[in-house]
Amino acid sequence: MATRIIALFNLKPGIDRAAYEEWARTTDLPTVNGLPSITEFTVFRSAVTLGSEAPPPYQYIEIIDVADMEQFGRDIATETMQKIAAQFQEMADVTFILTDKLG
Repeated sequence: MATRIIALFNLKPGIDRAAYEEWARTTDLPTVNGLPSITEFTVFRSAVTLGSEAPPPYQYIEIIDVADMEQFGRDIATETMQKIAAQFQEMADVTFILTDKLG
């Protein structure tokens, strides 16, 4: 059964938005989308809070569609993914949420 992971995050103070987004486009997105366990991995930049003048509470949202959680565990344990995860953790304060689809 497929699993969707949603990551909500803000960049840490001092992290340049353009530098993060370049890293996401050139390193994170192609690497994660190349994992055997991943159906699709996308990153979104928050734009506005609908119906409010307040800024969105999170700057970025990731949607990670995982076809096989056991394989995902093996995939993220690789040296390459450990390096990417460490780079990401240096740049972002993140909350990962595993979801269950209703209906």
